[in-house]
Amino acid sequence: MNSDSTTPAIAVTMGDGAGIGPEVTVGALLDETTATRCRPVVIGDAARLRRAASVLGADAEVVAVDSVDDAVFAPGRINVVDLGLLPADLPWGAVSPVAGDAAYHYIRVASELAMSGAVQGICTAPLNKEALHAAGHVFPGHTELLAHLTGTEEVSMMLATPAMKVIHVTTHIGLIDAVAAIEPGIVERTVRRGDRTLRDSGVREPRIGVCGINPHAGENGLFGHGEEERKVVPALERLRAEGVDAQGPLPADTAFFLATRGEYDLIVAMYHDQGHGPVKVLGIETGVNITVGLPVIRTSVDHGTAFDIAGTGKASADSMIEAIRQAANLCAAR
Repeated sequence: MNSDSTTPAIAVTMGDGAGIGPEVTVGALLDETTATRCRPVVIGDAARLRRAASVLGADAEVVAVDSVDDAVFAPGRINVVDLGLLPADLPWGAVSPVAGDAAYHYIRVASELAMSGAVQGICTAPLNKEALHAAGHVFPGHTELLAHLTGTEEVSMMLATPAMKVIHVTTHIGLIDAVAAIEPGIVERTVRRGDRTLRDSGVREPRIGVCGINPHAGENGLFGHGEEERKVVPALERLRAEGVDAQGPLPADTAFFLATRGEYDLIVAMYHDQGHGPVKVLGIETGVNITVGLPVIRTSVDHGTAFDIAGTGKASADSMIEAIRQAANLCAAR
């Protein structure tokens, strides 16, 4: 286990305790590669993590600590800032306002630790939006919640897989609302955030492909009502004039293929399903969600709470391991 203080401290939130979050958290923190990259401290519930370890048949020592500074790193040990918000009899695989409220507070504490400098990054296990809302915390998801907690006006969701990276202009809003929300300013800001993130991670000259909104990117006015010309093209003209390699508008049905072939380092999707669909087909088990534009580094798994298999020990920790790896790499680059 890496106790070197020069490696980044990462706050790992446990997610919704009724889902697979505790299991993938335990699995990821017991992984030998995680131990060499960072100093992870869970923000969650120690008793639930012990139950998860039992479900997995894992030999883990789950130890409650008062602060990140109190954490001791050794093989098989999992340090947790124990908020103690979950009842012992919380069932697996069911929506619970109690679990939703606890998940909110794990994120709140993690963001406070990151903003204060006690940790260098945050990595989150999945929460359940229905449970979050039932607890009175009405946010579309982690991305918007973290923006609120850190006082950030606008952020972007980036999905990263071994095959490609995708950043979204709009995310958790309906399709009609998304088309209405797209305008040159938000397209330009999204591309800039993506370009900056890639440069910070070591890509010297990012090649960015920007999707259109309509089928075939409008095909010269054949589809839609000129949305590409009004909403996307002006942003790309400004970006290219400043040296940003942003190509498009591209037909979305070929843009992702070109990215997997290595022609683009990043694809800009205009709305949620345009970007999420290809990413999840190509690599949901190793996909990572990166929130771009926050004052702190945050990564997450690219899957949900999987209530259907929660508490069975079947959940794969691969995405959580990769999310922690990317959080550590981003921390080191920053």
